[in-house]
Formats: sequence, structure tokens, C-alpha cells
Amino acid sequence: MTSRPEHLPERLALISDVQAAEYISRGLLEGRDDVPSIALNKVAEPLPGEGARLGLHRVRDLIDQALERFRDERPTAADAWLAPRLHETLRLTRREAADKRLWTYLALGVAPDYVMWRHLSEAKADGSHGRVARDRFVGPHYKQTFARLWWAAELFRDGPDYQPVVVACGNQDMLNSALRLDVIDHRPTALALVRMMERGTVRTGREVNALTPAVNAAAATLMYDIIAPDVGRDGDALRDWIAAAESSLPSPRNHLPEGPEEERAPEEAVGRLVDHFEELFADAQVRGRASGEGE
Repeated sequence: MTSRPEHLPERLALISDVQAAEYISRGLLEGRDDVPSIALNKVAEPLPGEGARLGLHRVRDLIDQALERFRDERPTAADAWLAPRLHETLRLTRREAADKRLWTYLALGVAPDYVMWRHLSEAKADGSHGRVARDRFVGPHYKQTFARLWWAAELFRDGPDYQPVVVACGNQDMLNSALRLDVIDHRPTALALVRMMERGTVRTGREVNALTPAVNAAAATLMYDIIAPDVGRDGDALRDWIAAAESSLPSPRNHLPEGPEEERAPEEAVGRLVDHFEELFADAQVRGRASGEGE
């Protein structure tokens, strides 16, 4: 199985898809090869500055803890634990997080062993190797191993509160489908989906997969940010939170960390969308649900 890189520099770095292609071999995708970490770091672009938030070893320590904690469980169980802690450890702006070169470096230069553990498929009956999809290393934000967790934490958190992130990431169908939707950038929408899960209105993957496209389709005619307005983003709170990384302790392992001290989403706005989404869900086509069951 692909192992932890032998060479881990002090700073995180950036690596492009073109540069990464040389190291994403069939042997790596099947878990048979390691990433040549020294060669990789020769072509990677180190991140500038000396800030603690972009130090490599704090992130690697967090990933090692995830591997230890969940080694005897299904790998999917690690998502809800790791997402808020990865977000709190890195403390990125959205502009920084939009640079996919950082996530590619995390997957290849910092933790290819985690990518393999988390996403390697089962070996097939014909004896062929299991395999990790290439986009778990270099894919879009809703597919790439670490980008999907960071963005889930960013879009589902309620100000400093990461509990909604835990709920969202605890359902793989919600995590996989919601991150593809443009409407999820509207915070009351994201939190309303979580609220429906907490209430038990939506439980199964089939129900999530019926609800999310209905919510997205309705947004074409009903502007959620008009009927359920959010408060403005507080840039000062985010900057203060990022600056505090210089003196912060490692992300807590046994309780949730705290995000930036931004104002929470208006409860009235979230409640209004929950009511609306429940109506949409009642009419949604859920595969396997008997006719009239949701009425």
C-alpha cells in the first residue's frame, strides 16, 4: 500500500496538474507505488511567508490522527471528523482555497497514503487491483480528497460553529451532491438542508438525492437570498481568525474547534427555507418510496 512520504518539508507548496501528471501512475492509483517525494518537492512551488497556518507538519499530524482514529472503521467515517479540523488548521481565505494546486500538493506531497486509505475501491472478483479515481488527487473541489472536506466545512459552518459540518459530512450523499450545487453558497440554504437531516425529515441517501436536485431546480425561479436573506460576511472576523493561527494550539481532537467569530445565519431565514424545502421534498420522486408515502 502507498506509504507516508519519506520527505516532508516544513512548508506546504503548490503543484500544477501538469506537474502532478508525472507522479500519478497506474501503480499509485492501485496503491502499489509510493510518490517520489524528493523529486516531487523539487518541482513544487513552496508557499511564501513564514506563517504557522501553512506549515506542513501540523496538517500531517492531523491526518495521522485521523488514520489512527478510524483505522478499524469504514473510511467514510473520517470525513465528519476531519473536515472541520482541516478547515480550522489551514485557515484559508476562499481565494486561497480556490487554488487547486494547494489541494493537489496535499494529496501527493503530504498525504497520498490517506488518499489511498480513504478512496481505494475493493479488489474485483477477477483478481484485478482496487483503484483510486484520479480525480481524488487532481479533481474539482467536490471530488478532490481534501478540497471537498475544506469546502464542506466552509459552506456548512454556521459562523464559528462546525456542528452543521459534522451532520452534513456524516451523510456521503449530502457531501457528494450538495457541493456540486451553486445554491449551497447561500448559507441559510446549506443550513436548512442540515436542519432537515437533524429532524429526520431526510435520512437516506435516496432521500438526499431526491431533495438536492429539487432544491437546486426551484432556485431557478425562486431566489433564496431574497426570501431568506443572510447577514453580510464579516471580513474583519475572518482576518482576525487567520492572524490568530500564529499563536493557536493544534486543532482539538476530542471536541470541535471554533471557526471565525462571524455572525450566525438568521434563524428566521433558515426556518423559512426548511418549511419550503419540506414542501419540495413531499413532492419529490424518491426512488423506492411508495406513492403517497411522503404526503
